Amino acid sequence: MVPRERREFLNQGSLSRQHLKNRNIPRNVIYEENVSGRPMEEIESLCMQCGEQGVTRMMLTSIPFFREVIVMSFRCEHCGHSNNEIQSAGKIRPEGAMYTVKILNRSDLDRQLIRSESCTINIPEFQVVLPPSSGQLTTVEGLLRDIVADLNRPLKEDPVARAITITLDDPSGNSFLEFVDSMSDLKWNVRTYERSLEQNRQLGLAPPAEDKEENAVDKTEQQPGGPDEEVFEFPGICSRCSRPLVTRMKKVSIPYFKDTLIMSTNCDDCGYRDNEIKSGAAISELGKKITLKVEDRDDLSRDILKSDTSGLSIPEIDLVLHPGTLGGRFTTLEGILDQVYEELTEKVFNTGDSGVADVDDRAAFQEFLRKLKQVKNAEIPFTLILDDPLANSYVQNLYAPDPDPNMEVVAYERTWQQNEDLGLNDMNVESYSGNDTTDGDVKTQSS
Repeated sequence: MVPRERREFLNQGSLSRQHLKNRNIPRNVIYEENVSGRPMEEIESLCMQCGEQGVTRMMLTSIPFFREVIVMSFRCEHCGHSNNEIQSAGKIRPEGAMYTVKILNRSDLDRQLIRSESCTINIPEFQVVLPPSSGQLTTVEGLLRDIVADLNRPLKEDPVARAITITLDDPSGNSFLEFVDSMSDLKWNVRTYERSLEQNRQLGLAPPAEDKEENAVDKTEQQPGGPDEEVFEFPGICSRCSRPLVTRMKKVSIPYFKDTLIMSTNCDDCGYRDNEIKSGAAISELGKKITLKVEDRDDLSRDILKSDTSGLSIPEIDLVLHPGTLGGRFTTLEGILDQVYEELTEKVFNTGDSGVADVDDRAAFQEFLRKLKQVKNAEIPFTLILDDPLANSYVQNLYAPDPDPNMEVVAYERTWQQNEDLGLNDMNVESYSGNDTTDGDVKTQSS
C-alpha cells in the first residue's frame, strides 16, 4: 500500500504534468509549487541501475540556523532505485568549519546532518574516516546505517552502547551538524579555521601549480633560509592505532618574540593529529606573566604560544590549568579554548572510570562547561592569564610595536621552588673553560 503522503505527492505531480501539458510546456522540465511557495523542478535522467529513464527532483529550500541549499532526489519507477543529494546554494564561506558532536543516547541519533562535497567525516572510536563525496542531507542514524551498508556487514553493536564522537571537517564551511535547543548545547561544538593553500586549490579558489613551478619555488625558498627552512622528519608509532607514522619538526621565528621548534604528528591510517611546540632559545633569566583582557570576538583571533611550563587561568569561571596541561601549543586564543573545552567535555561525558560519576558533581561540571562555552565564544568578557617561569609563552600584540592597552606583561624573578621544579638549581653552566683543573689533575700534581 502506498503511504498517504506518497499518494498526495504523486497526485500533485500528475496534476502539474497535466496542467503543463495543456500549456505546451516540455515534459522533461516541470515546475511545481510546494506548500512553502518554492518551485520544484523535475528533470528526466538516466537510471544507472537499469538504464531506463527516472526522474530527478530539485528544490531550493532554507535550513534553519544554516543557509539555503538545493535538495535533489532521484527515483526510478522501473527498478525502484532512489538516491538523494544536496548542494549549497550560497557561496563558499571565507573560513572552513569543523563540527563535533557527542552521541550519548538514542535521541542524539536524530540530529540533522548536512554534508557538502568537500566534507570529511571522522568517527575516531570506530577508526572510520569518510573522504569527501557527494552532498548528503540525512541524520546521524542515517549516516551510520549508510556506513554499515557500504561495508556490507551487519551492525553487531548498538551504535549508542558507548559514547562516540562524530566530526565534520569542511574547508568550504558548507556542512552542518544540528544542535539541540541552542548553540550552548554541551554535546555540540563548532570551530572555524583558516584554509590552507592546498585546501583552496581543492576548492578551486587558488590556481593549480605545475610540478616544475612548485619545485622551482621550493629551491628558491630553501637556498637563502639555510637550516631554518629545513623540515626534519622522525619515524614513530601512532599512540592510537600503533601504526608507523612520521613526526615533522621545523624551526620558526615568531615576530617580537624568539625562535621556536614546532613538532607535528599526523597518522594517515587513523587520522590522529597532534602538534607541540618547544623553545629554541636560551633559558630566560626572568619569568613572565601575561594578562589579557578579552572583550570581543576579535581578541579570539590573537596568536598564542603556550609552552609546556606555562600555567593558564581564567578567574571569571575559576578555570586553572597547571603547567604541563595540554603540553606546548601554538594556535589562536579561540583554538586553545576549543582544546580545553574538548578535553573537559571528554571527561564529563565519559562513561568509564575516568568520567564524573557523582550526579551533583556532573551537574556542577556541566554548569562549568556552559560558562566555558560562553567564554570561548566571547559572549562574556573575561581575563586570560599566562604565567610562565621560563618566559617561553607569548600572546600576539595587535598594536605592535606599540603597547597593547588590553594586555599587561610583567617580568618577575623566579622563586627557589620554581627553579627547583625546573631543575635549574642543580644546573652548572660555569667552570667549563680549559684552564680549570679537575680533581684528578690536582691529585696528580700533588703527588
